[in-house]
Amino acid sequence: MTLQNLLGISLDAVAPERTQVARMLAAVERNLADTRLAGLSAETRFDAGYKAIMQLAMLALYANGYRTLTSRPGHHQTAIQTLTLTVALAPEQVRVLDALRNQRNKADYLGDLVPDSTVNECVASATALNAHVRAWLQSNKPELA
Repeated sequence: MTLQNLLGISLDAVAPERTQVARMLAAVERNLADTRLAGLSAETRFDAGYKAIMQLAMLALYANGYRTLTSRPGHHQTAIQTLTLTVALAPEQVRVLDALRNQRNKADYLGDLVPDSTVNECVASATALNAHVRAWLQSNKPELA
């Protein structure tokens, strides 16, 4: 599979701009900061961490000239699962992120509680993905970094 194969199915083409990348990275930082706020519930910390993961996955697509078609079902899954193509994220890391996506769906749509261990994994995964995407941008798309 290539990103080009997904055009019109789950992706659309875009022209990436440095200012948009900067805004997206700033949003990631705000969400990561929220994961560290004392007094927030586990679910809220999880939501902030998951949101940072999604913003980074969307940023990875954007930096490569794509965006998900949010009008189609599965855009979160597409953004996460294309991280191997967009920023060369290891497949085992993508599987962890996809498991977090599944947990988010259970929490949001079924009311499942999010265990502290899952919150911690989400925050750690978001932080690691942030470092990975930033390093990838510096090495592969310095004009956007």
